[in-house]
Amino acid sequence: MPDGTPPRPGDKALGNTHRTLRSAADLAAAGLLPEAARPAVEQVAARYSIAVTSAVRALIDPADPADPIARQYLPDAAELVTSPRELADPIADAPFTPVPGVVHRYPDRALLKPLLACPVYCRFCFRREVVGPEGGLLNDAELAAALDWFARTSQVREAILTGGDPLMLSPRRLAQIIGRLSAMPHIEIIRLHSRVPVADPGRITPALLAALETEKALFLCLHANHAREFAPPARAALRRLAMAGVPLLGQSVLLRGVNDSAEALEALFRAMLANRVKPYYLHQLDRAPGTARFEVPIEEGRELLRALRGRVTGLAWPTYVLDLPGGGGKAPLGPEMAVAEAGGWRVAPPLGGPDHLHAPPETA
Repeated sequence: MPDGTPPRPGDKALGNTHRTLRSAADLAAAGLLPEAARPAVEQVAARYSIAVTSAVRALIDPADPADPIARQYLPDAAELVTSPRELADPIADAPFTPVPGVVHRYPDRALLKPLLACPVYCRFCFRREVVGPEGGLLNDAELAAALDWFARTSQVREAILTGGDPLMLSPRRLAQIIGRLSAMPHIEIIRLHSRVPVADPGRITPALLAALETEKALFLCLHANHAREFAPPARAALRRLAMAGVPLLGQSVLLRGVNDSAEALEALFRAMLANRVKPYYLHQLDRAPGTARFEVPIEEGRELLRALRGRVTGLAWPTYVLDLPGGGGKAPLGPEMAVAEAGGWRVAPPLGGPDHLHAPPETA
């Protein structure tokens, strides 16, 4: 593998339950894809990467055509249909990239993308055009240049490791990166965004936990979208992280057919809290090519959160956000819970109205 992580024993044997499924043929052999759908999925695979780990495979009910886990990871012919509103780079990473592997959109924080490989490839991912099993791993010179940029950019106080999934790196390489960032006086916070604890929990090893050790404030932001992703292996991995002293945050994407009901969101946020994960962000879908089937209108998203009022503890509440097209950053979407009136306040009326998106900023 490009990051130096050794393959698992028997990984090349199709029948091995630890094998990651990476093709239409793999999915069909595993009973996750009807043979009739295979030609269309092969076309999708020619453009977008496929990966379904054994942990995710175990969560999928192949008898349920509406299975919310399958919907997140199994390719669909609709991915090859791009709507006029969809963008190849929906949050505009490219214009904010001062050196390869770095995205600097906010004054006090920046992304470090040391690789572009993930344990699984989500069908709604806004970086789906660039992520894949080849990894997009920064070579030694590129990684050194990226870290040098952080070292000389003193206004940056928070380094956010993403990609790709930084927990796909070997523990040795991850420890080197965290060690270098920790040695920079102006870096106060190191944050990692990952799906590994739920998608490939076996990677949370003592060596990886040791790689996360630092005197700086370090947070792990877990990406999960459905309560069923918190299966026993995932719960054990999250417990290992928590016992190692790693604070855990949760981020999710509001997805049609996955978590687009108050009941599904409540179950998700409760599952996070039960595993010591504080819900942090609920993202409005980024309009990447071929993702329209997942979109939930913003006003409907607001209504779903309004429906949770009084049903869940404040600890369960994430911030509902939209990454503004054109690189405008994250904008909170609400919803309003109370409105002012003469002499006091009252509960806000039901929301309604059209779905409004901000236009990308004009360029000079």
